[in-house]
Amino acid sequence: MEHVLGIGGYFLRAADPAALSAWYRDHLGLDADENGLWRQEAGPTVFAAFESGTDYFGSRDQQTMLNFRVRDLDAMLAQLRAAGADFAEETQDMEGVGRFGWVNDPEGHRIELWQPA
Repeated sequence: MEHVLGIGGYFLRAADPAALSAWYRDHLGLDADENGLWRQEAGPTVFAAFESGTDYFGSRDQQTMLNFRVRDLDAMLAQLRAAGADFAEETQDMEGVGRFGWVNDPEGHRIELWQPA
């Protein structure tokens, strides 16, 4: 059986695509080229379905949530705080999995930040 090799892209609708792309570059260090190509570091990727009524993604209007692996969650959250980003104060620890935090991009998409264990 043929199988997928990994996630090839994640696409967002945006009122201002250039500004939203700049926010991801300036606040999360996602330095994509003019075609949106970003070379990420190797590491685990989680693919999981959630119950339709979950509040985990923030707004019920948001059908998916992007999760980024980070090296140091505390440093990333401090960087976002200093930049005035809309982020959740609480974090979550899952034994054997890692630590999680959340930020909303300027267009309201909730993003999860994951420091793997």
